[in-house]
Amino acid sequence: MSELLHFAEHRLQEGALVIMAIVYTLRLVWLTRFTAGKERQAPTGLGDTNPRKGFIYSWANIAQPWAMESTRTKLFTYFQFVLFHIGVVAAIALSFVIPYAPGFLESNTVQIVLQVLIGTACVVGVMRIIRRVGNVYMRAISSPDDYFSLIFLTAWFAFAFLSVPNNYQSGETILLVFFFQTAFFLIYVPFSKISHYLYYPFTRYYLGKSLGRRGVFPIRRVSS
Repeated sequence: MSELLHFAEHRLQEGALVIMAIVYTLRLVWLTRFTAGKERQAPTGLGDTNPRKGFIYSWANIAQPWAMESTRTKLFTYFQFVLFHIGVVAAIALSFVIPYAPGFLESNTVQIVLQVLIGTACVVGVMRIIRRVGNVYMRAISSPDDYFSLIFLTAWFAFAFLSVPNNYQSGETILLVFFFQTAFFLIYVPFSKISHYLYYPFTRYYLGKSLGRRGVFPIRRVSS
């Protein structure tokens, strides 16, 4: 292993993680300075729910495609979302496994699982790019950051897929590109729209708490 690859796998990643952690900490400190306004509406509903049930339901909403019309009527799009984010987790895990636990990659099964997850996410990324460019409504609401983030992530998946074997003996280019991409990704994400996941627990908490008080969450299913 060259000194450059060792730097990319260790010091560069560690530095990027530190920068990411600092930015996220500052954001969370700023975010928690604000408190939600008091409820002005009296508790309503049938009395079978409350704020606690509401925010728990709201947090779990992401795993309930039947709970929202946008996912209930477009299950294929929802499963794309799931596979894409599973691929993100797998690629991030790979960036830790290669430098700190490369022995895991000696298993063909582990390699196949990682490549299936990351490769599927890459395919979904290409489909999302085509949809965002080809759909007039998606183009209307898309910013340059949306295009850049999606294209960058898809390219990152491609190099993560190729990096799974961790075969630096036959050439380091693929691994170098993957780890430099990962470092850039770690630094860029806190300043991009990708950081929306940081706000998910807060926004869903306040929404669920409020709608639980009003008797709306959890949503009741009425059989027709």
